[in-house]
Amino acid sequence: MQVDRIVVVGCGSIGRRHARVLASREDVALELCEPLPENLDRARTEVGKVPVHRSFEDMLRTSPQMVIIATPHSVHAEQTVAALQAGAHVLCEKPMSDTVAGAQRMLHQASQCNRVLDVGFTLRFHPALLHIKQLIDSGELGRILHIHWHVGTYQTLLNSVSRHQSSTFGALMMDYSHQPDLINWWLGTTPTQVYASGCFGEHLPLVSRPNVLAVTLQFEQPTIATIGLNYVQQPERCSCEVIGDRAWVLLDMKKGLLVHGRREDDSISERLFNFERDELFRAEHEAFINATRGIRPVESPPEKAIKSMYVVEAAITSLQTGTPISLSAECELKEEELVKPSSLQDEPTASFTSPQPSPGRKNAKGQA
Repeated sequence: MQVDRIVVVGCGSIGRRHARVLASREDVALELCEPLPENLDRARTEVGKVPVHRSFEDMLRTSPQMVIIATPHSVHAEQTVAALQAGAHVLCEKPMSDTVAGAQRMLHQASQCNRVLDVGFTLRFHPALLHIKQLIDSGELGRILHIHWHVGTYQTLLNSVSRHQSSTFGALMMDYSHQPDLINWWLGTTPTQVYASGCFGEHLPLVSRPNVLAVTLQFEQPTIATIGLNYVQQPERCSCEVIGDRAWVLLDMKKGLLVHGRREDDSISERLFNFERDELFRAEHEAFINATRGIRPVESPPEKAIKSMYVVEAAITSLQTGTPISLSAECELKEEELVKPSSLQDEPTASFTSPQPSPGRKNAKGQA
């Protein structure tokens, strides 16, 4: 049996989940790479005694066959490019990068070497979301007119080890780049225009700028998609609805319950999808490892994954400018609307609001 070395880089909550799931495979030899001792110790208590690396650069010098990048968004591009140059196959967690420019560097490097670069959109392996794609592709729902996603999860901030959301403007959109990827995947096309607005509820113990976000995606076909995201709701909520001119579906992601309504006979049916989150990672690992061994195509290759980055960057740009952002047919920001990558961390000017404390209410600093 072929056994390859695979190194999980970054031992935050997502990195540890990757490591726990991989530890049960017999065809890989798991290793960890993490500079912070407390993160590394926590990971080792979950996966047992495995080889560890404190330095990313030193780890690459040992020539691992595969690397999983589960570090903060801001270093995805740098670490992915370095790992590919070192001869490793790479599974990079979503988002692909924190900027389109970074994603383009990753795409370029992947095209220059005979190595797999896969982007970790695990929700593509969710059985209910796969079922929705089949319904769309088969024409069961008719022409798709509206897709809506709602994700509300304060829990993500509680789980975050790096707390990057508090200092990275637009982190909410980056963290949930799953949603534009799934919409692109379902429809087989990309939006022509993106508009986003948001607000900041600063009284919460853990915050993100913004921590409430509403995004509208306009497509050439008579279709719109809307994405509502927040780092406020606890317990968390996650649902999606797809409306066609023949039928519709509504999925409660927390319950796994899919409701299917049909216009023709005015009927409603329900189907329950039971699954554990680890199953998504197990399926993702299987697909990635098989792609490195030439058994199957890459699930989310960089030339496809980068399209979600254009939507993410357009949404953040829209937040900053307060205006809709147009995308070309290739899903690129039009030249006149490009924002320099360094400015993506700047405060917005128009469509982002920070509510003022009401009389007598204290702000985040404890001041009246």
